[in-house]
Amino acid sequence: MPGTSPIPWIITFFIAAFVFLLLLMAIKIVREYQRLVVFRLGKCIGARGPGIVFLIPFVDKATWVDLREKYLEVPHQSTITKDNAGISVDFLIYWKVIDPVDSVVQVQNFAGASQGIATTTLRAVIGDIDLDDVLAQREHINTVLRDKLDEVTERWGNKVTAVEIREIVPPREVQEAMTRQMSAERTRRAVVTEAGGQKQATITVAEGDKQSAILRAEGEKQAIVLRAEGDKQARILEAEGYGIALEKIFEKAQKIDAKTMNLQYLEALKVLGTSEATKFVLPMEFTRLLQPFVSYAAQATAKVADETP
Repeated sequence: MPGTSPIPWIITFFIAAFVFLLLLMAIKIVREYQRLVVFRLGKCIGARGPGIVFLIPFVDKATWVDLREKYLEVPHQSTITKDNAGISVDFLIYWKVIDPVDSVVQVQNFAGASQGIATTTLRAVIGDIDLDDVLAQREHINTVLRDKLDEVTERWGNKVTAVEIREIVPPREVQEAMTRQMSAERTRRAVVTEAGGQKQATITVAEGDKQSAILRAEGEKQAIVLRAEGDKQARILEAEGYGIALEKIFEKAQKIDAKTMNLQYLEALKVLGTSEATKFVLPMEFTRLLQPFVSYAAQATAKVADETP
């Protein structure tokens, strides 16, 4: 309206802004993984959340606390082992808040305090272990560090869930010795592997020769058996042939008369006479063989004499 003063609108705007600011200060939305530690006139009245939390403006003061697990990276720390070897170790600390009130009231900077306790505890733990055990028992060191840190941080409303050593750097001369040892170990393993391979190959060849010899012996045995069977069958057949021949000869011999046998004897003598031998051995029965011929000759002579006038 013409002539209306703008002051009421300005006052209304400031009042609305002030009310909106009060609402922002009074209403807080707390997520599931968060908590609000509320201080009323400087006195802690506890943790609030999750969900909507109402605060009294200008009276309540809230501190946000994250309940999710976090990690703290501890840089390389120089320590000395039980056998006076200097090493450098860096590790990670995993932790989370279990009591929001104690985490705010009992400690100001949990990360810094935890790192200081961790480095002190690490030096104490490493100082009781030899260098070889430090390199070989990393999991044991992690467990000891976690237990000792958890004992201290429990009163701060925080829990150390894990400690993981990332790297252990031994002295240079130890690294060189480890490198030589590793090379020697690899060489030993290679020699052992090669010897095992040669052994296996020798065993395999020996087994092959053994099987081959067995097969050859079996083959020779079978061949000998077969040859023996063949010789046996041949002798049997030969004997049967001789038997049959003798039977035939005996059968024919029974049909030959004495004259025919005598002629055969003469033929045999004729063959002996044509040989190149200068001496002949005649059996005593030779005269008996000649008697039939003498009688035949006498009969022939008598017959010729009778026929002559």
